[in-house]
Amino acid sequence: MTGRHDPADSPPRPFHLAVPVHDLDAARAFYGGILNCPEGRSDATWIDFNLYGHQFVCHLSATATGVVAGNLNLVDGDAVPVPHFGVVLPMEEWRHLGDQLRAAGVDFLLGPRIRFAGQAGEQGTLFVQDPSGNILEFKGLRDLGELFRAD
Repeated sequence: MTGRHDPADSPPRPFHLAVPVHDLDAARAFYGGILNCPEGRSDATWIDFNLYGHQFVCHLSATATGVVAGNLNLVDGDAVPVPHFGVVLPMEEWRHLGDQLRAAGVDFLLGPRIRFAGQAGEQGTLFVQDPSGNILEFKGLRDLGELFRAD
């Protein structure tokens, strides 16, 4: 055993991500209400959410500032904020999420668009920001098996 993860050996595993938030009620409204993430355990200073099968935790922090302005990377003509996190979805689910976010009045940092059109890795992408400044990217792929395709 090498200790190295070989994706061919097993299905993807859920990840755990914890982010700072300045207001748990606002986080609950955004993640639980707008994104429809089921809530798991919680306490006075944190909330677990099921973010598409992943353990996503919002921790109360008086210094939650989100992404530092100016951290941008040019990707296919767009200034992409870094850092960010998110989920890769089947294309139809991604389109539905975009519609759901529009209907909820969420402002897009980068609105829904197709990136790398006609190339390996063609994907739908959209960026939003939670009430504490954490930036999320949601991607849509026609074939999730092409997520890591390089050619």
